[in-house]
Amino acid sequence: MSAVGLKTLVRREILRFVRRPYNTFLPPIITNTLYFSVFGVILGSRIGSIAGVSYIQFVLPGLVVLGAISDAFENASFSIFHGRWNNYIDAVVVTPLSNFNMVSAYVIASATRGVLTAALIVGVGLIFTAVPISHPLYLVGFLLVITLLFGGLGIIGGLWADDFDYLTVMNQFILRPLVFFGAVFYSLDVLPPLWRDVSLLNPMVYMVNGVRYGMIGVTEINPNLSLAVLSATTAAVLFVDYLLFKRGYGLTE
Repeated sequence: MSAVGLKTLVRREILRFVRRPYNTFLPPIITNTLYFSVFGVILGSRIGSIAGVSYIQFVLPGLVVLGAISDAFENASFSIFHGRWNNYIDAVVVTPLSNFNMVSAYVIASATRGVLTAALIVGVGLIFTAVPISHPLYLVGFLLVITLLFGGLGIIGGLWADDFDYLTVMNQFILRPLVFFGAVFYSLDVLPPLWRDVSLLNPMVYMVNGVRYGMIGVTEINPNLSLAVLSATTAAVLFVDYLLFKRGYGLTE
């Protein structure tokens, strides 16, 4: 019964964004086309290469991370909050599904959207440049971990938010700035020593470098350490999600 319920909720959550492609998939296609045009083609021709690869190939992994985590976070946070706002999340809470299965369903659906968005961004990148995949296992591993992580963070955001402005603030004014200062458009080596050390406090640096290593084989941080730390962080966030559902935080208050 639990497996059927889990599959049903995952299917519902995936269909929710698949049936609205103009809202879910078209925006990242348009946005990243602009990114590649401006940063990759116009600026890239002037900057030249970084770490032995063209500038457009250097920024591509960072844009993949930005799109993947933004959509994973948005999917979970919006679904949870919208369900609370319109009171239909009660239909999920009263089912025989365990708290673990409910959290799993929302996170799996959100991670699926994040990975699909990442694939679309890579597809857009192929229009502008060759997209090498140097270490496919690392690429898959990092994409899965970071989309699961931000799906889990999206659940926390959806349970915590009192209105839609809360979600906008979290996505636009917290997540995106952290990514832009996460070595998406520049190498850590160009920073003064002090600011390089400060940048290492930004978790996005490890995500961007991890995906960059998987795609083009370039990284400034040990990918094994990054993957281990991010995996532990993801497990901790998902455990918090489970505890919040178990307590009924935001669901029954």
